[in-house]
Amino acid sequence: MIKKIIFLVCVLILSACGSYNSIDRFYNAHKNDSQVTAIRVPQFMLSLLGNISPEMKSLIGNTKDLRYMQFPSATPERTQYLNTQMNTITGNSFIEVFRKNDELKRNVISIREKRNAVKEILIYNNNNIRGSFLYFNGDFDPVKVREMAKNSEFNELPNSLVKEFNMQSSEEINE
Repeated sequence: MIKKIIFLVCVLILSACGSYNSIDRFYNAHKNDSQVTAIRVPQFMLSLLGNISPEMKSLIGNTKDLRYMQFPSATPERTQYLNTQMNTITGNSFIEVFRKNDELKRNVISIREKRNAVKEILIYNNNNIRGSFLYFNGDFDPVKVREMAKNSEFNELPNSLVKEFNMQSSEEINE
């Protein structure tokens, strides 16, 4: 009986630490897949991304980890698989700020709080052709995050990220 209790406590502790590791596992498991765009922004480049807008500058300034991934989702089975994986990642440790379901299509914004600060933001989109997630880890003002989610300001960041990194790659190639 005591062994079962110890085992259950260990499982609970491991699952409580899970969201960052789950994002990490998902990112690492899929970054080498065919037709995937994966971006993990290094610390020194976060300040460059703050130039997108004043709101993004205030958000990016408090970011410790920023990742974006876009992946194919062309079959219903693949879409369901990805939706299930994202639901598992957010699980009970995230609060859904926004969710829109249309058949298998998903648009979800989830946050993870600690006291009076938002610590993680996960934005997941899947339109049955392509899926993506945008992940922030840091210390964020909940009022600012809610305002940005309400005004769809997170939607412009993935395009800016891809553009910034594509420009960087082509400049390096041309040198």
